[in-house]
Amino acid sequence: MIDHFLPVRFDAGRGLQEQLREALVTAILGGGFPADQPLPSCRKLATQLRVSRNTVNLVYESLLDSGYIVSQPRRGFFLAPAYAEGAAGARSLGETAVTNAGERASEADEPDWDRRFKLRPGLTSGVFRPQDWARFPYPFVYGQPMRDLFPLERWREASRKALRRETASSWLHDRFDRDDDMLVEQLRTRVLPKRGIWAKPSEILVTLGSQNALYLIAALLMNGQTRVAMETPGFRDALSIFELHGAKVQLHPMDEEGMALSPDLGACDYLYLTPSHQVPTGIVMSPARRALLMEGVRAHDQILIEDDYDAELNLDRDALPAIKAGDTSGRVIYLSSLSKPFSPGLRLGYLVADAELVDELRSLRRLMYRHPPLNNQRMMAEFLAQGYYDAHLRAFRAEHARRRDALSQALTQDLDSCRQIGSPSASAFWLAAPGAVDTRKLAWAAARQGVVFEYGEQFFFEGAAPTHFMRLGFNAIEAQRIPKGVELLAAAMDRI
Repeated sequence: MIDHFLPVRFDAGRGLQEQLREALVTAILGGGFPADQPLPSCRKLATQLRVSRNTVNLVYESLLDSGYIVSQPRRGFFLAPAYAEGAAGARSLGETAVTNAGERASEADEPDWDRRFKLRPGLTSGVFRPQDWARFPYPFVYGQPMRDLFPLERWREASRKALRRETASSWLHDRFDRDDDMLVEQLRTRVLPKRGIWAKPSEILVTLGSQNALYLIAALLMNGQTRVAMETPGFRDALSIFELHGAKVQLHPMDEEGMALSPDLGACDYLYLTPSHQVPTGIVMSPARRALLMEGVRAHDQILIEDDYDAELNLDRDALPAIKAGDTSGRVIYLSSLSKPFSPGLRLGYLVADAELVDELRSLRRLMYRHPPLNNQRMMAEFLAQGYYDAHLRAFRAEHARRRDALSQALTQDLDSCRQIGSPSASAFWLAAPGAVDTRKLAWAAARQGVVFEYGEQFFFEGAAPTHFMRLGFNAIEAQRIPKGVELLAAAMDRI
């Protein structure tokens, strides 16, 4: 028997058996073990990795059951024949690759990708934040979950229900372009009515988040002749999506009642708005402004794209219903998300629109990815049906409000020179610092103190953008850290 070194760095947050099996499977599939030699004995591997022999034995037994290895009496465990052949092939291919790599590199001319690109999404910019923002002690980052509040046990229960033999048939097969019927019904009867929307199943489409819905709409409805109105400051990825599809974007500033309406708005084909809590200011569009807006939409044969991105986080005492709630002519396309207050990484959103438009969007989605994963759709449907989602929202909103109050109090105490804009119940703070403060420079200075926030200049799209705005989220930071984080931010502002 030869010695095999198996590099495994165990993560304390995961099970030892799970990680050891993963490492062994990776080594087997990658040709890491010789085909004619036994794998390390349970005793040797346990000693090398400083785990119990029982842990290694259980993992070997699981690999035996899965057909990766075979047991030979008095000799030990060997690769199963199918994987032994693969190991020899992988070793041979690896040697050939090393021998010929330099030769291939010199013979082949690299493709000119720059000439071939028809779209350049890499040239668009998003909202900047450090990639490792979660490692910072004071992350005032917007759009991230309260990780300690995720209802893991209830999500597991919903998962178990979705994995029952009688239920699995609903998501094991490809549904071509159809969504999970149970999820659509839960959206129709449990989620949308909270925003005053009553829709038919044929008017609902499940998407990979609301941003995916926006991309589908742009791909279907926009080209070089299309004019789109949107707010500034606003949602930068929406601007990028529209421009990527050739649309000409007309920018409209904000005032205290929402997006300003002007006569040239009538020349647009589509209007994209975030009226319930505007991105990034948190301003709520007034009822009077909404009425004027819809009057113009009907008069100019326009379509309104209503992005209700934080519908489930709306803490306004007298929250206005969605504009879609009063739409009787099919001129409003409504977008929202199930995952923002739950788990943004889940990527489950939906849109509501006229059935004819939804049908065509469904066909476009089919050509892209058919439908969002049906197992996730069914798990979310079970989560909604059992009342777990509503229970989670109650706990989430309570903690959401607690952290918002903590941040508001800290800002009043240590950053009273900054003016708060927008609804006091929005899901982030939009602040105007004194005019001499450059919040881009402040962001770099604060990061050195462990504080992360989003500087406001990047939310403006026209000409010389103002440099004294910033956005602070409060869900990604622990409540007890908020006062210290604001104190450090104020100190950084004093120094620049």
